[in-house]
Amino acid sequence: MTDEELIVEFALTRLDNPGLDMEEVAALVVRRVGPDRMLEFAGLTLVHRDELRGAVFPAAVEHVLRVVLTLRGPRD
Repeated sequence: MTDEELIVEFALTRLDNPGLDMEEVAALVVRRVGPDRMLEFAGLTLVHRDELRGAVFPAAVEHVLRVVLTLRGPRD
């Protein structure tokens, strides 16, 4: 899944759940993409942090948030 596809998934999930904060939306995205993508996202987070281990779900949520916040850019 590309970063752009992840952003679209995040945006659609946020539209469906407007009352949730960004971390909760990211958690929903991780649940929706399934276990294979969850593992991929977690692996990317652990590589980014230069770690060998970590809890899969929180690491996957962290990846989604990092991508969203990075592509969102600085606020005015």
